[in-house]
Amino acid sequence: MKFLFDNESFSFEMLRTAGYACYGGADLGEVLVTARGIPEGNEAVWHDRWKTVAERLDDIGRRALVAGHRASARDALLRATGYYRAADFYLREDPAHDPEVALLSRRVRDAFATAATLMDHPAEQVAIPFGDTVLPGYLFRPDDSDVARPTLIYHGGYNSILEEAYFAAAAGAVRRGYNCLTFDGPGQGAVLRDQQLHFRLDWETIVSAVADFAVKRPEVDSRHIALMGTSFGGFLAARAAAFEHRLAAVILHNAIYDAYDGGTKNLPPGVLAAANDGQDAAVDEALAGPMAASTNLRWWVRNGMWAFGADTPAELYRMTKGYTLEGIAGQISCPTLVLEAENDTAFRADALRLAEALNCPYEHILLTDAEGAGEHCHEGAMLAFHQHAFDWLDTVLAA
Repeated sequence: MKFLFDNESFSFEMLRTAGYACYGGADLGEVLVTARGIPEGNEAVWHDRWKTVAERLDDIGRRALVAGHRASARDALLRATGYYRAADFYLREDPAHDPEVALLSRRVRDAFATAATLMDHPAEQVAIPFGDTVLPGYLFRPDDSDVARPTLIYHGGYNSILEEAYFAAAAGAVRRGYNCLTFDGPGQGAVLRDQQLHFRLDWETIVSAVADFAVKRPEVDSRHIALMGTSFGGFLAARAAAFEHRLAAVILHNAIYDAYDGGTKNLPPGVLAAANDGQDAAVDEALAGPMAASTNLRWWVRNGMWAFGADTPAELYRMTKGYTLEGIAGQISCPTLVLEAENDTAFRADALRLAEALNCPYEHILLTDAEGAGEHCHEGAMLAFHQHAFDWLDTVLAA
């Protein structure tokens, strides 16, 4: 689905940004006018344009709050949240040491934290114990009663931040009477930026720590805790569900069976063999041209090196080689929703492959291009995605 750009990456990321409009994370006119000033593939202008509109809305929101216009302040700050995230997206040349990445990270957190205090339902910042540190999160609830409710634990994926989780899952969950507990894990958001903790294969240890935190809350019905992960998070959630058996259900959005295969399938011939042989300089040389020509490949490699803590592309490929559900998917015991997107070329076959490996009750749902939901993670079709996901979850938990 081409949206405003011919550049595949820009088109998808613009669709992702605009798609959060249904929950207040964007406004269509702002998206269109911002896109109009961005040349095809120009990452520097993309950053400048989105930062400018985010700062304008941040200022509007702060001034509206001082004036007592709480709803207007909330709405402006939620949109600023979405646009700060977009402004940061392509800043991946040296993100660990880029002061602009640090600045945008602070601003997106501040904007959302203020907006959260203005929501019509409780939105509580939480700190989830994990080893010798804590994971930042939010607990969103439909109301301020102490009634124990079914609760969705939600995390993102390869490039997600905690604040995006509200638009991606929590807003839809709260509308339907669920609590939603969101968090940044290693490799994500503030945990990567501030704590320098990187992705780890044993994601079940993170989800188990979050579940430990959840079951101690009086507002959480410990018999009805579900898990959902988005994009690369669909792989991570499946991995976690294979080992954490307190989950009543898991939603894989989208399903990924082998993250390594999907992330490396379009590389030039010989690159993976050279990486596995430790020929890092040869891999750098082989990728120089393709990375210069492809926004997608350049971003994927640079973001992955940061999130996994790799020094070279070759090291990134070696580190991700074990990210497969081979021999693991069959250990998932809870009901599982396997979501698939028709146009998701990188992981198109993974949903069926995963479904065939499951031994638990499952449903496999394909969302199509014809219904506007065929892009990876159904970007641009949030309401359709939430309809399928939460209607399934309602049915499973009721049973």
